[in-house]
Amino acid sequence: MKQLVTGCLFLLGFGLLGCDKGPSGPPTPTFPAPTPYNWIQKPFFPQPVIASDNPLTLEGIELGRHLFYDTRLSGDNTQSCASCHNQQLAFTDNGNRYSTGITGAIGTKNSMPLFNLTWSSRFFWDGRAATLRQQVLMPVEDPIEMHDNLPAVVNELKATTLYPQLFGKAFGSEEITAEKMAKALEQFILSIVSTDSKFDKFRQNPVLNPLSPSEQRGFDLFMREFSPPGSNRPKGADCFHCHGTHLFTANNFTNNGLDSDPATGFQIVTGNPLDKGKFKTPSLRNVALSAPYMHDGRFATLEEVIEHYNSGLKSSPTIDPNLKSTGIGLGLTAQEKADLVAFMHTLTDTVYLNNPAYSNPFQ
Repeated sequence: MKQLVTGCLFLLGFGLLGCDKGPSGPPTPTFPAPTPYNWIQKPFFPQPVIASDNPLTLEGIELGRHLFYDTRLSGDNTQSCASCHNQQLAFTDNGNRYSTGITGAIGTKNSMPLFNLTWSSRFFWDGRAATLRQQVLMPVEDPIEMHDNLPAVVNELKATTLYPQLFGKAFGSEEITAEKMAKALEQFILSIVSTDSKFDKFRQNPVLNPLSPSEQRGFDLFMREFSPPGSNRPKGADCFHCHGTHLFTANNFTNNGLDSDPATGFQIVTGNPLDKGKFKTPSLRNVALSAPYMHDGRFATLEEVIEHYNSGLKSSPTIDPNLKSTGIGLGLTAQEKADLVAFMHTLTDTVYLNNPAYSNPFQ
């Protein structure tokens, strides 16, 4: 009897083993740890500021580059981030004053250039995005821009063979989420730097890479204080207060005298009437390529911008106190204005404009 029971138990165990089909579906893929990005620190530039919860990696940047150029992020699959941020024009919108969304709706602000944002804080002209990670997905759901919704975009990316692999390499899992999209886009945009202009080469070795006489005169004007009539000081254009440092921006919000009754600006964030008319101070790097100018694109040329500061400043309660020539004018001659333009052309960085690491991966 004991032998019979033992035999039955053996057969029962064998049968149970035979019914064990193992794990259902294919095995979950495993991915190696992403490769840390090697930041090349250039002379005169500050150390990069990178969020501790989103370190730059080669795989994360590559995922972000794909997302930046992918039209799947728009409601009708016709526009990508790059549609309004063209690398050849310092990632601005192809000379357009305002950008046009997928429905034909027209925006109200000029498209800002993209570079050196690791040294920036608060984003959009009015600063309404506190972080780059917050900013990058806002155009996707904006009804006058890409007019999509994030759950739909996530599902569309999941349906591809490309993106599960890219997300896996960047984040260790094929899971696709809006948060990971934002982190990848943040990594890619932070990797975009402009540090190799003619002016950079001049700063590193002025003997080997001198400025032309006109460029040097423009630089001198740029860096000198305003000299009111009768001061007996060399004439200055007083640009450096807002566009000083090697970044050519103070990265603040300022009212630069465009209107006597200025638009809301940074007040939309703070609620403080003293911030009315204050907009983000853009970097002047690559400025020769990023026309039109100002938050509303009202000036078509650099010459118009310079003339604004030379003779067109309009006083208001919140105008920047550094604009000391308000109501007086800088008194620049035609040659001096041309020298300032010549200097600003030295800030064009052809290495950045043609860097394949920033280009369209689908071409």
